[in-house]
Amino acid sequence: MLHKYLRRYPLALFVTVCIVLLSVLPMPEMKVGVEVPLADKWTHMVMYGTLTLVIWFEYRRSHDRWNGAKLLFLAFLAPIAMGGILELVQAHLTTCRSGEWLDFVANTIGVCLGCVGGLLMRLR
Repeated sequence: MLHKYLRRYPLALFVTVCIVLLSVLPMPEMKVGVEVPLADKWTHMVMYGTLTLVIWFEYRRSHDRWNGAKLLFLAFLAPIAMGGILELVQAHLTTCRSGEWLDFVANTIGVCLGCVGGLLMRLR
């Protein structure tokens, strides 16, 4: 079964692993010349929006028929649940990261925007 997902969703699995690693590993402080308001939240939206778009793209590429329930789970509920779980992991199981409700909200907004992009891709 895992082989099927590795074959159908290789890029989505890669993006997922990258998000997990970026969420739990210590990150060095980076000084940027220009301060971007809410840069962390924008980063969360981009990461989860990208993941969702990749799932939609790979789903479209590997399936002849659309299954709305499967897409609802794969491209909407699973990324939102992953974002929530990772925020809890950051808050309770790491000493180098902190979980935040606003990060979870940004993750969810990214997933929603990714789904809008996926729906637009489907209409094409």
